[in-house]
Amino acid sequence: MSKSHPAFEFLGQHTIDTLNLTVEEYRHKVTGATHYHLAADDPQNVFLVALRTVPMDSTGVAHILEHTVLCGSEKYPVRDPFFMMIRRSLNTFMNAFTSSDWTAYPFATENRKDFQNLLQVYMDAVFFPNIDPLDFAQEGHRFEFEKMDDPTSPLTYKGVVFNEMKGAMSSPVSRLWQSMTEALYPTNTYHYNSGGEPTDIPNLTYQQLVDFHKAHYHPSNSVFMTYGDISALEHQTQFEELALNRFKTPVAQVHVGLEERFDEPQTVDGVYALDEEDTSNKTHIVLGWLLGENKDPKEVLKGQLLTSVLLDNSASPLRKVLEETELASAPSPLCGVEESNKEMVFVVGVQGSEAEHADAVQELILNELQRIADEGIDQKQLEAMLHQLELSQREVGGDSYPYGLQLILHALPGALHDGDPIALLDVDEALKELEEEIKNPQFIPGLVQSWLLDNPHRVRLCLQPDTELAKREEEIEKNKLAQIQAGLSEEEKQAIIDQAFALEERQQQVDDPTILPEVTKDDIPAEIKTMTGETLSVGDLPVTAYECGTNGLVYEQVLIDLPEFSDNEQAILPLFNTCITEVGSAGRDYIETQEHQAAVSGGISARSALHSKIGQPSDCHSHYILSSKALNRNQQELAGLIEDTLYTARFDELARIKDLVGQVRASVDQGITGNGHGLAMMAATQNFTPMAKWKFDRSGFAGIKFIKQIHETLKDDAELERFAEQLQGIQSKLQAAPKRALLVVDEPGKQQAIQGMEKQWSSLMQKASSGSSFKLEIGQQQIKQAWVTSTQVNFCAQAYPAVLADHADAPKLAVLGACLRNGFLHSAIREKGGAYGGGATYNAEAAAFIFYSYRDPRLMETYADFAKAKDWLMSNEMTQAKVDEAILNVISAMDKPGSPAGEAKKAFYQSLYGRTHDVRMAYREGVISTTVEELREVAERYLNPEKSSSAVLTHSGMKEIVGDNGFEVFTL
Repeated sequence: MSKSHPAFEFLGQHTIDTLNLTVEEYRHKVTGATHYHLAADDPQNVFLVALRTVPMDSTGVAHILEHTVLCGSEKYPVRDPFFMMIRRSLNTFMNAFTSSDWTAYPFATENRKDFQNLLQVYMDAVFFPNIDPLDFAQEGHRFEFEKMDDPTSPLTYKGVVFNEMKGAMSSPVSRLWQSMTEALYPTNTYHYNSGGEPTDIPNLTYQQLVDFHKAHYHPSNSVFMTYGDISALEHQTQFEELALNRFKTPVAQVHVGLEERFDEPQTVDGVYALDEEDTSNKTHIVLGWLLGENKDPKEVLKGQLLTSVLLDNSASPLRKVLEETELASAPSPLCGVEESNKEMVFVVGVQGSEAEHADAVQELILNELQRIADEGIDQKQLEAMLHQLELSQREVGGDSYPYGLQLILHALPGALHDGDPIALLDVDEALKELEEEIKNPQFIPGLVQSWLLDNPHRVRLCLQPDTELAKREEEIEKNKLAQIQAGLSEEEKQAIIDQAFALEERQQQVDDPTILPEVTKDDIPAEIKTMTGETLSVGDLPVTAYECGTNGLVYEQVLIDLPEFSDNEQAILPLFNTCITEVGSAGRDYIETQEHQAAVSGGISARSALHSKIGQPSDCHSHYILSSKALNRNQQELAGLIEDTLYTARFDELARIKDLVGQVRASVDQGITGNGHGLAMMAATQNFTPMAKWKFDRSGFAGIKFIKQIHETLKDDAELERFAEQLQGIQSKLQAAPKRALLVVDEPGKQQAIQGMEKQWSSLMQKASSGSSFKLEIGQQQIKQAWVTSTQVNFCAQAYPAVLADHADAPKLAVLGACLRNGFLHSAIREKGGAYGGGATYNAEAAAFIFYSYRDPRLMETYADFAKAKDWLMSNEMTQAKVDEAILNVISAMDKPGSPAGEAKKAFYQSLYGRTHDVRMAYREGVISTTVEELREVAERYLNPEKSSSAVLTHSGMKEIVGDNGFEVFTL
């Protein structure tokens, strides 16, 4: 039996072989807090504490509280312990999340001392925060006069969360999901926007915030989850000492109630803001059903299986009718099951439609569901989808989030909703049961009938674009503020001015960082972990193989040297990437090909990859990469699938190609405001290196414009045929170009995988000849561009030409970015300016040093702050201690571990691009040895305003301002 602290009782443990871990469950005897420990042989330890938070309005109280508790606590009375700790830590992950019915505070690190430091700060923040009224004003909302000390200047709203949610709710998909949950859950917490609606946020009072903390942030209402090689006993000793021993009595837990069920389906109409003249085919029509509870893992798996069978790929029956219908351009991005809410939701629908088609779209969906209920599903498709569930269950993640955190988040809904988090992790048993159940041909038809067709708790939502909505909302906000201002007494006006000055004073305060624990440069690991691959050849094809713990999966990639492409071929390459894996191959049509992909692999992807060449700024490494993964037992089919895709993809399926381009066109708008700062940075650096130019033209603003244009031209049949011929031309050039391959596999699967490759690929190289290679030309001129779209906030970027990664200044520039962000920009742009984020970064690929802001209410003032950053660097405020903090930041980002397969792929590409161990160690040394003087020297050398380029993503209301400031204006 596992050892626990005397304050905790041990409730049981369960080993999950497929995940190589044991889950231990404990309960705190006094408060009833639960602790799940995922014991694993992994030095990357993860901590998370989650609290059930159930807001019953859209003021964003849970979200604003999440921000405010991280602004100082009893033991750490500094203004910004969270951001200060980011700088004093070697964490691999640090954040806080507000979900619809919980708030969680997670972190991960490989350093034991760092783990203890972060744990102390997090425990104190969550259970004993200061919740200062000025922090509430900064992070939540406040009134401020446009001129801070002039009560005759217009009254405005300010606040980080207020601006963050203005940015978040600019996204049509966020608005769509919010409208759907509002309609499906008329009486419980999911009816409300837990992040906060910008119109409702100003209604939240400070007292309500404090009361919400009192009611929700008690250990009785919390779940602790940990992962890694620190023992449960050690964790619990800390939990008890740092917080729990101060709570003497339990309180009642907060829970989400069950929703009252509809007697009949509802229809709801809504609008979203669109800042474009043409609103045709921009309407979303979706159907949503409320399903059962998420606490039974088998019900969750059934929901996932049903989603996969109906919607996984173009061979899935419901997705097929949504893709092929003339009523819309693509399936809705919301399609599928949402299992994190207490009662799950199933959504299906379309985007790119018209409101008049709402009845027809509903009929199309219901008729197809009825057909499935009557006729059933092909057994092969069902088995393929069960195979997909098994594959996703076995795969060891960790490339975007730490693996342990992924597992914890997967289990969390079970822990919070009286379910079984362990069963949510160990689905092997449930998968075996499902394998038996799907042998009954009535299994899926029965689910479709009972969960969907016979379920009256259904909503049809039609969300139309409204070109005037943003203006109207702005007008309403202005009028409301003017009305409030007109009614203010002299004392109230003075109170607003006093608060603004008090907040400014608080923001200027220099906190004593020594209050907080820290790791130092001495704690940085001296060596970087490296993986070495083995070079083999399959026929004439060079293969690099890596053996690591992939848990029964095999990953394969074929890399092709990019041949010489015409300008037009380069422009359509992103669309070729989408089409090549989605059309038919090997004599099959696209439906049969999609079925085959799902049966043998985890899907196949295609992309072009360009990377700057060390030592040759005007040249780049360029490859075309086909990648896939599979369970070891399917390795030969996997190798066959990659070969089929490259050599036999069918570009004669014209209707399919037209559909695919329509789907890409429908999806490009959605990513714009989510990655506004990334797109602005791409625009600002577009003329710096061939690599930066390629990114801007293919996936930046220019790429987005091109996709919109080409989508229009393909309405003409002759143009469509010409386009298909061009795709075939690209395919022929790739077939003839030199190739190599990458294999990542575990020890049991290795021999088999190599044999599979030999069987399938021995002819791959014989078909290759080396022709002329890929080249890119770039112009060096500076740019100053404003790109206009539907957004309520701005995304600013300013870039300075710098150097590539092999230059001695490169590591110093990386440290400079962290230093300016930590020391000056975070405060100037976020705290004082009210943006959701801002900073500076060195981009080695673009040979650029870039300033940026994210979801920013200001525009030209932000550029002025970018300029002031250099003055701050030259001032006395800049110290070696601040440089050392920035060094920790840069190193922890460099050392962040990925999944075993991710680490192998990273090692392969580093070696391919000449980033040898020696090159990387030299860069690391360059980072660690950085001094204040060196930072000032590189700033003098590169931050020259005469050479900078700027770009901003903004809205039409700003056209005049950007025009007056010399920006060239483009409309997206």
